[in-house]
Amino acid sequence: MRKRSGYALFQLLAVLSVVLLLIGVLLVAVQKVRQAAARMSSQNNIKQLGLAAHNYHDAKGRFPTGLDANNYSCLVHLLPYIEQDNLFRTIDLTEDLDKSKSQARTTLVKVFMSPLDPLIASSDAADPKQGPAPTSYQACAGSKEPLADNDGVFYHKSAVRFADITDGTSNTLMFIETLKGDGGKKAITVQRQHVRLKKADLKGLKDASGTAEWKADKNIAGDRGGSWMDGRFLKATMTTNRAMNAAEPDVDCEGEGGLAGARALQDFTSVGFCDGSVRVLTQKLPVATWKALATRNGGEVVDLP
Repeated sequence: MRKRSGYALFQLLAVLSVVLLLIGVLLVAVQKVRQAAARMSSQNNIKQLGLAAHNYHDAKGRFPTGLDANNYSCLVHLLPYIEQDNLFRTIDLTEDLDKSKSQARTTLVKVFMSPLDPLIASSDAADPKQGPAPTSYQACAGSKEPLADNDGVFYHKSAVRFADITDGTSNTLMFIETLKGDGGKKAITVQRQHVRLKKADLKGLKDASGTAEWKADKNIAGDRGGSWMDGRFLKATMTTNRAMNAAEPDVDCEGEGGLAGARALQDFTSVGFCDGSVRVLTQKLPVATWKALATRNGGEVVDLP
């Protein structure tokens, strides 16, 4: 009787190991491709916001305000310039935002959402408990703590023109991609939560402000980027007076202003400049550079890598 040949056990294990290794390599490659595609999609969103701001300036002779008298954000004012005029018409800008019943409050706008943030990507407009629709992109008010009379482009009742940006449009920030808060009220990670202080604390803010509260797990909020309609601090408008992914928590003084830096799951984030360009900045940049990029007329010399 002829003996049938076959594979030995160690040969099967060897083949299986090679197959698993190839699958692992393939999964890593697929993940990298997906992340690159998500990054390009996010950068395209910022590009569209920059173009909308330019078109707004062409029509009005200035950029939109970062926070108007009724607390609406610059993103609201940009709606007609990102093909969302019908949505814009549902908003009564003469009505206080907190009293508004516009359907826009819960309407997800794709251009305002980064696919790099899992919390944003999982948002569901069909969920009646969704609450206000979020944003991944914050308008830059400047480097100072208060939103009022700041040194950037989008601050409280701002009306900045191109001529006012003497630092150069290629050196002045417009929009910053940052992570959305998770709604938590426990100090788990500064990427998702921040510290909320009183309005009166705004004048006395220091670099260390918020650290004691964070360690004590007090006054914690998680609503950063919580509403694209809301121009108050950390909702859709921020300052850049912390480094990206700083160890210190962001600090919000009841929407009047505070301390903040870009937050990301990676060591980089995408930003839009006043010339319409979109660039990737890393967390290696010192806070002094972030502050310099936030100002429109500070006279700083910025040397970006």
